[in-house]
Amino acid sequence: MEKLRFAQVGETMYHEVLANGLNVFVFPKPEFQKGYAFFAANYGGMDMRFYLDGEQHDTPAGVAHYLEHKMFDTQEGNALQDLAANGASPNAFTSNAITGYYFESTEKFEENLRILLSFVSVPWFTQESVDKERGIIGQEIGMYDDDPDWKVFINLMTALYQSHPIRVNVAGSVESISHITADTLYACHKAFYDPANMVLCVAGPVDPERICQVAREILPKEAGPIAVKDYGEREAPQAAQDHIEERMEVSAPLFQLGYKGDAPINGQDRLRQELVGELALEVLLGSSSPLYAKLYREGLINQEFSYGYECCPGCAFLMAGGESKDPEAVRMAVAEEAARIGREGVDEALWERVKKGVYGNKVRGLNSFENLCVGQAQTFFAGANFLDFAPLFSAVTKQEAEELIANWVTAQRTALSVVRAKEEGAQ
Repeated sequence: MEKLRFAQVGETMYHEVLANGLNVFVFPKPEFQKGYAFFAANYGGMDMRFYLDGEQHDTPAGVAHYLEHKMFDTQEGNALQDLAANGASPNAFTSNAITGYYFESTEKFEENLRILLSFVSVPWFTQESVDKERGIIGQEIGMYDDDPDWKVFINLMTALYQSHPIRVNVAGSVESISHITADTLYACHKAFYDPANMVLCVAGPVDPERICQVAREILPKEAGPIAVKDYGEREAPQAAQDHIEERMEVSAPLFQLGYKGDAPINGQDRLRQELVGELALEVLLGSSSPLYAKLYREGLINQEFSYGYECCPGCAFLMAGGESKDPEAVRMAVAEEAARIGREGVDEALWERVKKGVYGNKVRGLNSFENLCVGQAQTFFAGANFLDFAPLFSAVTKQEAEELIANWVTAQRTALSVVRAKEEGAQ
């Protein structure tokens, strides 16, 4: 077992690759009583087309999310209930790129870990139970469709991307999930839920060797074939649409601005681009930036304003949004500030202040076992270690942030999504 010490952030991580290809990461925390386990597959909502054993498979939108719902079914009952009966707090999620199952508990941790590994690795459901779940997921999709915050985001993805599957709701549509059968779910489980395509991350008062031993006892002994994903043709750098608008029941216009970036390379380059993107947003739009103060003072944004860097295989983008009486004015102001930074650069004092603040937030985030384990799983699937951010962050330069703003925050790469009130003049 490999022991990795990240001295800059005071963390220790143990890493083992089991004979079946599973990567296990353990963060021992003997001073805590509660433990956290995260078992994730490198398979998400975007992975609708793949190749396995030389054969192409095209699956309906929403399969990864549907499978997550059904994985808790066991021949004996329901794994959620079993974990809860053992004092654990379990849950799961499906994102564009991964599906994760997790629990936290202060007692019976090993027993709960066995339950987690067992139900995720051995699917059990019938066509009848799959059909029954369709109505439940359909209701969930309906809730998404009626949520203005979700609509303004998914519309932005449609505006930014011509064909990349990030445009598609992770849960799919009522029509797409009508084509999902038990056979579909079993086939996708076989394609992606192989130990060699998964990671197990554990934090808490645990013995790393014991965690690995439990995984060896429960999971398949050998790795199977892993599906090869296909996201279609490489996207052009320009946004697919300049503007997209919808009317819903809102009291004030909602907006999301998006800036289409360059798809990241895997490994530390990807992690570095994420850090540069986060810092670029802070100097451009962060709460201590000149632009934020101007927009807030003019009533163009309020305290609901937020921003972030996002990336998935094949795509990366900056986004910012919230409520605004004039979203187009915000768009123009951001463009003007980006142009000013291109001419004058970022103020040195602002850069140093922002960099210290972002780094401090990242280090404080390590106190969360969930953040530590989920972050490690996501970063590992992208070819790096989560805790490698510290030395990379120190090396990020002001010039890199300025160059990212100059290259990404341009008219050609920008899209604006707006949700306005149904009735004209609604406040």
